[in-house]
Amino acid sequence: MKMIRAIIRPERAEVVASSLAAAGFPALTRMDVYGRGKQKGISFDAIKYEELPKSMLMIVVEDENVSKVTSIIQVSALTGYYGDGKILITPVDTAYTIRTGEEGL
Repeated sequence: MKMIRAIIRPERAEVVASSLAAAGFPALTRMDVYGRGKQKGISFDAIKYEELPKSMLMIVVEDENVSKVTSIIQVSALTGYYGDGKILITPVDTAYTIRTGEEGL
């Protein structure tokens, strides 16, 4: 299993979530976060914004679905401008359902 974290523009979060659900991946967690990338924030006249609002989507999938989910996120989150986001993939040793105690997804 892998956990995919996508840090994306907040206005694209619903599009990404809908695209994932349509492809058979409805389960995810969404958080509103703040951060900055390589551009170190943005400036408008004399005002500098060090950290920008972003949305982080987290989804755990089986290894064979990682490339499909990553591709869906890349396509549906893309605007073509700086700050479109990052996708981070990490291993998940195991998962448990709290209600049943069942192991696995």
